[in-house]
Amino acid sequence: MSDDDFNFEPIRGLPEQLPKDEHILWQGSPNPRRLAREALGLRWVFGYFALIAVWRIIVSAEVYPLGQALLHGVPFLLSGVVACLILYGIAYVQARSTVYTLTNKRVAMRIGAALTMTLNLPYTWIGTAQADVKKDGTGTIAFETIGDTRISYLMTWPHVRPWKMARTQPALRCIPDAANVARLFAEAAETRISQPQVKRTQQPDGNAVAAE
Repeated sequence: MSDDDFNFEPIRGLPEQLPKDEHILWQGSPNPRRLAREALGLRWVFGYFALIAVWRIIVSAEVYPLGQALLHGVPFLLSGVVACLILYGIAYVQARSTVYTLTNKRVAMRIGAALTMTLNLPYTWIGTAQADVKKDGTGTIAFETIGDTRISYLMTWPHVRPWKMARTQPALRCIPDAANVARLFAEAAETRISQPQVKRTQQPDGNAVAAE
């Protein structure tokens, strides 16, 4: 996928220019290999085909010589390789088309390979966040939203916490250096939430009054 497909973006990964008081802290994308393993079940798929191949070899060995029986398992192994290559291709396209952004005010997720959408999560909409960091440093940060915020699981998959369908938790999936990103998010969210939120209300006499 060419980056030219997103030349309409004024800022990479964002549909519009940021306000003057907002700035980017971090941007990143999923690791395709990790995304294929964790979101698309790459290992499980190959394990399934390998199990069928072993079963076919055992059955054939009762009738044919071992060498010929082994050949009967080859088509299943090849099918497993092809299936895994397809899954990796899907993960690669998903990763290339995805841009996660942390600003001092929100989490923004440009997601979708065929139908692109941008999901904006102000820090004031996020109740808690959970980071799952692997040994190689990659990991997933999932956000639990609060209030009436509702997000479609199917529309945002695989950029969600797995199996949390009743109340979808959008997630930064399989990102490198996840621990550092989690730290940046925690610091920015704490700073943002601790700031007083001022709204202007219009009085009957036409005067605007600031209210916290």
